[in-house]
Amino acid sequence: MNPIRIFAALFAVLVATLAVPLAADPNDIQATSRSVVRVVLIASDGDETFYVGHGSGFAVAPNKIVTNAHLLAPLTDDASIRIGIIPSEGTTTYGGTLKTISVKNDLALIEVQGGRLPSVALLANPLADGASVMAIGYPANVDRAQGLDARETVNPMAPVKTPGVTSSGRTTREFDTILHTAALAKGNSGGPLVDLCGRVVGVNSFGSLSDGNDAEYGFAISNRELLPFLRNAKVAYRLSDTDCRSAADLSAEERARSQAALAESRERELSVSMAKSAAAQDALREAEYTIIGRRENHLAVAALAMILAALGGAAAYMLHERGEANRMKIAAGVAAGLALFGVLAFATRPGFDQAEDIAVAAMTALDKRETAQASTPGSADGRYQCTIVPERSRITGTRPGPLDLVWSAAGCVNARTQYGRDVKGWTRVFVRNEDQTVLINRFDPQTSQFRTDTFLLGLDNMQAARKIRNRYTNNSCTTNPEALTDLEDMQKALRQALPAEPNEVFVYDCKRRAPAAQ
Repeated sequence: MNPIRIFAALFAVLVATLAVPLAADPNDIQATSRSVVRVVLIASDGDETFYVGHGSGFAVAPNKIVTNAHLLAPLTDDASIRIGIIPSEGTTTYGGTLKTISVKNDLALIEVQGGRLPSVALLANPLADGASVMAIGYPANVDRAQGLDARETVNPMAPVKTPGVTSSGRTTREFDTILHTAALAKGNSGGPLVDLCGRVVGVNSFGSLSDGNDAEYGFAISNRELLPFLRNAKVAYRLSDTDCRSAADLSAEERARSQAALAESRERELSVSMAKSAAAQDALREAEYTIIGRRENHLAVAALAMILAALGGAAAYMLHERGEANRMKIAAGVAAGLALFGVLAFATRPGFDQAEDIAVAAMTALDKRETAQASTPGSADGRYQCTIVPERSRITGTRPGPLDLVWSAAGCVNARTQYGRDVKGWTRVFVRNEDQTVLINRFDPQTSQFRTDTFLLGLDNMQAARKIRNRYTNNSCTTNPEALTDLEDMQKALRQALPAEPNEVFVYDCKRRAPAAQ
């Protein structure tokens, strides 16, 4: 048995013991696959066209393709050779022009002629030893196994994905490389090696065997070589520096956070309810004390009136004995009036049954004051500056900067975009024209949190989303009930057409900004 093959098998077993590969997120790998292309070399001789060979590449910008320099080496020997760019989906193919080549680290940059492709993010941080990776490209042995001829391979088709793991510390001498176990074959050259979140960590370049057979394991040119190459070529690429988190893990964390918030809310409601119950008991007790005080006052007034009435009666009797009839009548009248007043004071003393009415009136007044303090109309309106919360976000591309938000109570954002109200709050689904991306923006005025879910779609799904979006014609803020209903219906249809999990999640914490000085 070939000793190189024996070494390769032992190496694979060793790496497998270092780390158990985790499952890649299919949405992320599929999103990256949109950016992978077949790079075809075609020569012409008069009216005849010849297939020279092919490799793989990937878009680092909408019109820029990275591949291997050795794949394009025939161009230096034959001026008639042309570059063809075959995307992974659709029906359109493109021509390509070589813009920059670096033979020393086997990198080349092609400019796409007349087309735009979804670009992939590059990972800034090196992978850990034994990290799970996936190679994406167009191995020729798969084409042969399917019985495809040269003409058929120039049609758009999905690339092949092969998983593996990395082994650090075994780079090549000429330039920095990543050794990995993802299966490579002729045709994989120039394709991306990606992590579980679909971010490029290197450019697959060559395999371990040089006798013409397919490689047992391969080498990828690391991003330590790729990033300076792109900077020198003045390419505006997407760079990611965050840890890879699965969408499922993030969703589980958000569900746990929501459940904790719900439990806290219920505990708060219970606490408020208990406080209100205690306040009601206190109010009833205070009302009873008030009733007791009022009764005592009535009894005191009645007793005083009866005492004065008795004194008036005694005075009337003495005046009668003296024969002073007129003065006796006055004294008797005053005594009778005081006695009647005393009887009325006693009879109108408040009963204890009035205590509950007093307590209810006090609690009603308290509730009105609390409601007036808590509900200020339009309190969420205003200008906000929102900053990303990394621990609650899933960032597979470039970390987003702060965003400014002007919110109105009717769901109008920045005075131009209408959001719809649904079970998840104020939401707007955006279907972009410039790339194959759908965004779901959500704002919660109560918590001042803004969230963006990003879905990176294939061409067919993107075209379907655009058809749904085109049903809605009102692009400005509105309070028209029919227009709002149309918006909600459109957004429901779009959400049903999207994958279960987004590729990226941005959660922002928004702070109210002071009004601009006049």
